[in-house]
Amino acid sequence: MPDLHKFYTSNAYDNTIGVVDLKQMKVIKKLKTEAKPDGSTYAAPFHKFYISDERGKAEAIVDVTKDEVIKTLHFDSETGMPQYDPVAKKVYVNLQDQNIFAVIDPANDEIVGRYPVGKCKGNHGMALDPEHHRAFLACEGNELMTVFDLDKKTAITFLPLPGGPDVIKFDPGLRRIYVACYSGAIAVFHEDDGDHYRKLEDFRVQHAVHTVAVDLRTHRLYTPEQEEDGKPVARMVVYDAVGDR
Repeated sequence: MPDLHKFYTSNAYDNTIGVVDLKQMKVIKKLKTEAKPDGSTYAAPFHKFYISDERGKAEAIVDVTKDEVIKTLHFDSETGMPQYDPVAKKVYVNLQDQNIFAVIDPANDEIVGRYPVGKCKGNHGMALDPEHHRAFLACEGNELMTVFDLDKKTAITFLPLPGGPDVIKFDPGLRRIYVACYSGAIAVFHEDDGDHYRKLEDFRVQHAVHTVAVDLRTHRLYTPEQEEDGKPVARMVVYDAVGDR
């Protein structure tokens, strides 16, 4: 959060949210949360940070002006990646045990909708295309990339993924969707328009690469590696995007 000169970390080992001051470059506070904090999103107009406590079956809500957990929403499901939609001004969260797409109103932090995601099983990762009112879901249970229509509240497209899909990102400039898969691939899809999608390739990477970030200006991909041919490493690998094949 550059405007606040700080960022937040998910600390799964001690079940806390870390608050890091960018000027001091150190942790200035830890916020206790439920079990296994994981994915997060920032609703800037509301000054709220949402983090999924995956194993705790909860969504913690942090007031970033005070750095305090102001509310925790509980579910009958492990929680996957949340995302803030700047067009609809809603927060979405995956309920991955129930194959449900839930909607939170950040104005009052109430749950205002729950929708099934079709044949997607274990909807964990999520990315958004607010322009076309689409959510992209990485389905861990049956290895599908699912496109969810945010207007009709239904899944409209299912495309196959390699094993172990986790984090999914969208580059609106190239209209590409990237899914990092633990089995050793980044699946690449193209959005022809809001209703039509196609796979470009399964780009081979090291085993256990399960997250990816996209620089929307340069269109480069950043992936942390923890293995190289089965041996432990700790490094960041950068990829340039290439044209459609």
